[in-house]
Amino acid sequence: MDDLSIFLAVFRENGFRAAAKRLGLSPSTVSERISALESGLGVPLLVRTTRSVVATAAGRELAERMSPLLGEMRAVFEDVASSLQDLRGVLKLNVTGAVMVDILPPLIDRFLARYPQVRIEIMVEDRLVDVTAAGCDAGIRYGEHLAQDTIAVPIGPRSQQLALAAAPSYLASRGTPSHPGELMNHDCIRLRYSSGAMVNWDFVKNGETVSIDPPGRLVIGVDGVAAAINLARSGRGIIATFENWLHPHFQSGDLEPVLDEWWDTFEGPWLYFSSRFMSAPLRVFVDFIGQERE
Repeated sequence: MDDLSIFLAVFRENGFRAAAKRLGLSPSTVSERISALESGLGVPLLVRTTRSVVATAAGRELAERMSPLLGEMRAVFEDVASSLQDLRGVLKLNVTGAVMVDILPPLIDRFLARYPQVRIEIMVEDRLVDVTAAGCDAGIRYGEHLAQDTIAVPIGPRSQQLALAAAPSYLASRGTPSHPGELMNHDCIRLRYSSGAMVNWDFVKNGETVSIDPPGRLVIGVDGVAAAINLARSGRGIIATFENWLHPHFQSGDLEPVLDEWWDTFEGPWLYFSSRFMSAPLRVFVDFIGQERE
């Protein structure tokens, strides 16, 4: 079972050195354990080159089928341990970076204070992933289509807004737009997902829906949103992002709302997980979220 866990780490990290670092082992030990596993199975699992490690067809099948099984075994062991003493174990979450600014951290802080024996590992990425295949207990995303065997529960605010803002100095020099269409003539700061897609600029007012795709004088990856907001504060253009991220700057006067009567409202984030099996830490975390919302 240890060898299988090492193999899955290599498979997920796409390399021996990255897997060894994650596991706290030497690369030579990882290589030896993979070789032993391949020898025992009688089939190659990985194709090694000087630049990359690629799974064979057998390796991909093993990873896809064993990943959820090992996750369930880990959860069983944690449940047994927790049944004899205080709740303990590891809660692994795969989340979008949008919830790491001001939604998830305070929840995690209060959860850890209540359950001091639980450890939490958070993977941050904006792609929708199979959380079980990624070795996680649950994921947090916004409204994506989820598999049929997935359970989703709300976490954080039930509604949020895409807000536009600009520095007073920018609006004084360039004017304040009165309709979304006028944004095409302004310097806009756009955010881009790691997939390459831009964050949509959608607007709604009195039944009228408008989608704008300005070229963007500045285009910044979503992981750099803090820098993008600071550039907007410096007068470099109009930015569109979560209203709750911009609210402190509205209060300080560094930024002013733009087209606020057009801001689009959408559902808040959801915690989602497989209905097949829940670890003890996940069950308690789901209950904790429900109590927080009461």
